[in-house]
Amino acid sequence: MLGVAVVIVLLPYVYMITGSFKPTGEIFHLPLQLFPRHWTGTNYDELFRTSLFPFLRQLGNSFAIAAISTVLVVAVSACTGWGFARYEFPLRGLLFVVLLATLTLPMQIAIVPLFDLMVSLHWLDTYQGLILPSGASAFGAFFMRQAMLSVPNEMVQAARIDGASELRIFLTMGIPLARGAISVLAILAFLASWNDFLWPSIVLRTPGRQTYPVGLASLVGLYQTEYGMILAGSFLVTIPIIILFVAGRKHILDNLTFGSVKS
Repeated sequence: MLGVAVVIVLLPYVYMITGSFKPTGEIFHLPLQLFPRHWTGTNYDELFRTSLFPFLRQLGNSFAIAAISTVLVVAVSACTGWGFARYEFPLRGLLFVVLLATLTLPMQIAIVPLFDLMVSLHWLDTYQGLILPSGASAFGAFFMRQAMLSVPNEMVQAARIDGASELRIFLTMGIPLARGAISVLAILAFLASWNDFLWPSIVLRTPGRQTYPVGLASLVGLYQTEYGMILAGSFLVTIPIIILFVAGRKHILDNLTFGSVKS
């Protein structure tokens, strides 16, 4: 059964790869053929050469934006999670409930006020208007809070008795002991930013500043759709994701049961 499931999942991906090497006529040939009769690299050539679609520039934009967003999300989430896990302050429980309640609100609800805010700040068609709104992640704060609860309180108290500052305790105890959760959160944050389409399509207007999902969507026209180029671009943008998963698979697999066992 697992073998059948793997085939079902992989078949569209394999067809996307082989379809990117097909001429346009073969893509719509019936019955469908998994492998092309005549292999061609025209789709990739057009994808890289056409001035209407600066794919490499948009791919670089996506990578830079995803990297910066990941660092920001991890930093803010780690600080917030450590605060909720290790400090007693008024209304801590209520604030944490409010934080969790925001997870029930879809992104679409915040689009109009966020857009108004970007207009007021003159941040439309800017990278800060794209990155900063996603820097505070309620899920990331909750995730890091759960991870940092596992830091032994005795170690924290001993460090305070020895005269360590709160910042040093956070950097030398909180971060290293939660590095597994941090790596998982970093991967999730990178994937979320890498694949994001809705907010970049609203904020970014200049083709040279857009990300690859918006660029690929521009290939769908009213009278003509470049299916071969879309397949080629879709295949290329999955390569960094595969590399990221292969590089971080150990941390992902080691933290699959994170939070399932209470110590």
